[in-house]
Amino acid sequence: MAIQQSQKPLELILARNLLTSVSTPAFLLDAESAVVFYNEAAGALLGRPFEDSGRMSAAQWTGAFGPFDGDGTPVEVDSLAVTDAIRAGRPAHGTFEIRAADGERTAVEASAFPIVASPNGASGAMVLFWPLDRNEPTR
Repeated sequence: MAIQQSQKPLELILARNLLTSVSTPAFLLDAESAVVFYNEAAGALLGRPFEDSGRMSAAQWTGAFGPFDGDGTPVEVDSLAVTDAIRAGRPAHGTFEIRAADGERTAVEASAFPIVASPNGASGAMVLFWPLDRNEPTR
């Protein structure tokens, strides 16, 4: 039985259910790097609940929220930890800045974990991120 375009893989549905109960900002991407969900904590940091934005392609979410390097230069999707997690099927970690709906930029650390459902590769990735206190020494 083929999966219809509107059907989401079961593992993405289960991951979304998990992320709704996590208090750490987190988002869920599909295999094409589209944001298919972000939790309430992420919505608070981004200044926009998921219900207001809905599914966003990689071009849409990078245009709306970033990421940016320390100089404010946009970071290409292909160089992000989440892209590594999806393509290589392994966890990845990164530090960058995001932009909230009100334009405020925040430095964050992010860890991406692939969601692997079959030997064919990742169905997507879960990304947990948290704001950095710029006054704390880096580890």
